[in-house]
Amino acid sequence: MARQVTPGNGKNMADDQNLLEINHLKMYFPITQGLFGRVIGYTKAVDDVSFTIRAGETLGLVGESGCGKTTVGRCIVRGYQPTDGEMLFRKADGAVVDLSMLQGEELRPYRKEIRMIFQDPYSSLNPRMSVFENVSEALHVNKMGTRAEMEERVGYLLRRVGLRPEYMKRYPHAFSGGERQRVVVARAMVTNPCLIVADEAVSALDVSIRAQILNLMEELQADFNLTYLFISHDLSVIRHICDRVIVMYVGKVVEVAEGLDIYINPQHPYTEALMSAVPIFNPRQRDRDRRIHLEGEVADPSNPPSGCYFHPRCRYAEDRCEHETPPLRQIDAERGHYVACHFAEKLELRGAVIE
Repeated sequence: MARQVTPGNGKNMADDQNLLEINHLKMYFPITQGLFGRVIGYTKAVDDVSFTIRAGETLGLVGESGCGKTTVGRCIVRGYQPTDGEMLFRKADGAVVDLSMLQGEELRPYRKEIRMIFQDPYSSLNPRMSVFENVSEALHVNKMGTRAEMEERVGYLLRRVGLRPEYMKRYPHAFSGGERQRVVVARAMVTNPCLIVADEAVSALDVSIRAQILNLMEELQADFNLTYLFISHDLSVIRHICDRVIVMYVGKVVEVAEGLDIYINPQHPYTEALMSAVPIFNPRQRDRDRRIHLEGEVADPSNPPSGCYFHPRCRYAEDRCEHETPPLRQIDAERGHYVACHFAEKLELRGAVIE
């Protein structure tokens, strides 16, 4: 039986508005060597990550490639079995279940509630299956309706994402990248989920098509009361669509804040460097000296540095940073601003130019 977390046993969420609560999530991948696959170490892709997703919001998850943001998303949809930690999901009836404890058939009901949009619209659709088969596969697996009901549902969703219902008989090769991504969005919506994990959902698309897909996702969120975890490296996209933003670096959360606040008032040196790379469209605001170029390479998650993982590249680092890991702590209760930096209150960091 699935382990239910109910009010009164010490495992209920603190805030009724939270749809998902991640506590101390870890995902370690073993490093093997030799003929018999002896484990000689671990790649700490996600290392003690905690955050919440509120019902109805769009939460952004950003960071450089390899920071662990995609791994977090795949843990949430249970593409991976987490090494440790809790993933508390609130069901429609108010009961809370720890997704990390579920196995096999216990996961089936929650795979309908939590769906994923993948980055590449070309590889995420089976080329040997028609659009109807691609989109309705989850309905078939979960025995959600007859063939006629499935066709009706797929046709409705194709219309809703801007495609013609008769397209369901075609195969993926007949569509452009933008049209394929609309099919992928329809597939994610087919089971009427409450949470969608969008992993770089628009990064493979042209700029004009990207804007159309983002606007479509916002419309669907309003119409179907969806909650998004939006994973991206594109800070311009994150600013456009996200209510709150989480910044990750080498498997750890380094800052959490409201969307606009984190752009104009970053409190972590890594976030400041990211914001300095946001494109400035007003020529009068451009300053060649504004861009912060980080020295060195991103830390190796299989052999991270001691203390703060960012300290070898941080221009504000002191001896304490090398030996003591900074906890993620709240520095602004009113705005819900959290940061993992020893000297956050002392630093005067520059935000992005947003005009």
